Amino acid sequence: MIRDGVRRRGLSATAVLVGLTLTLAACATTPVARPAPPESAPAVPAPIPDPAPVPVPGPAPAPEGLSPATLPGWNDEDHLAAFEAWAVGCTVARDAASRTQCDRAMLIKQTSRPVTPSMARAFLESGFTVVAAGTADGRPGLLTSYFAPEYAARRTPDAEFDMPVRPRPEGWTRGAVGAVRAEIEAAPPTDALAWMRAEDLFFMQIQGSGYLTFEDGSTARAAYAADNGQPFTGIARPMADQGLLPANGTSGEAIRAWLEAHRGPEARAVMALNPRYIFFAMDPDDGGQPNGAAGIPLTARRSIAVDPAHWRYGDLVWISADGGNLVGALASYQGLVVALDTGSAIRGPVRADFYMGRGNAAGEEAGAVRHPLRMWRLVPRDR
Repeated sequence: MIRDGVRRRGLSATAVLVGLTLTLAACATTPVARPAPPESAPAVPAPIPDPAPVPVPGPAPAPEGLSPATLPGWNDEDHLAAFEAWAVGCTVARDAASRTQCDRAMLIKQTSRPVTPSMARAFLESGFTVVAAGTADGRPGLLTSYFAPEYAARRTPDAEFDMPVRPRPEGWTRGAVGAVRAEIEAAPPTDALAWMRAEDLFFMQIQGSGYLTFEDGSTARAAYAADNGQPFTGIARPMADQGLLPANGTSGEAIRAWLEAHRGPEARAVMALNPRYIFFAMDPDDGGQPNGAAGIPLTARRSIAVDPAHWRYGDLVWISADGGNLVGALASYQGLVVALDTGSAIRGPVRADFYMGRGNAAGEEAGAVRHPLRMWRLVPRDR
């Protein structure tokens, strides 16, 4: 899914990494000794060597070229689960080294039934080296999280389900800038795909897709189809600034509860602070996980959305994120994940949105993820 917001919609989540750089120390060259001239030759003064350069202190060395076994917490990882997730995600990789290791993983899966945890660990340690990602100031980045929501919906509107799920506008082109959220919502719908509660649609737009259950028990997947080209603006900080929620109480569940309690003009005015609007297409619900921007299904708790300016789809990444500051946050997230998605709010070399999974439980946990993050890239060997 193309993720929006704290996302989109956000293993992300929204998990932690230490950035280091590698500098080679300069060294002086010792002059080669010359043989003494014959006694009959006039004496030639020995050249005075230039003073040795004073080494310039550089940054601490990075773990480039080291085994993944040097990563913090590596021994506690579920290497088999990580192997299985990467064996799916690596199919989108295009560089030669990734293809080499992806083919190697497929061969292991075909010839080893079953693949054991020790085999998975040996594959990862022999097939990759570690390079740390770093921010410009050396400080941690940010982990958020997203999920695939499941919502009630109606075929026709009523007093509670009064917000239309709108299809892609006629003639829409990617990158075109259209009307803001408030203007779109003020226009009467003529071709609504479904009807939802206003706060549910708002959160589904942040996530980028969702699963709908209708009054007759049938289900469908609302998939991202288009957007209005407006920038995403989170409403958590404005709500805290206005005293609507406490500063450390702006989790997704807290925001959703406030919007539900103030449903109507008051809630719509707050939601309008985010001008971005998402249009949808209705697809069958296959019971699985949604696709990420890479075009393959996300794996719960093993996939992340990243900034494509710094990462490639199919990259294997170690995240380490400890100590979120939102009420309800779990202590930490650490382990191997695969870069399979992106989002408009996911920007920077140490920024990830962690895909938590599908449904309400995943949503409650995802909404409390705002953790300082460290990231390492696992670089595939070319043989």
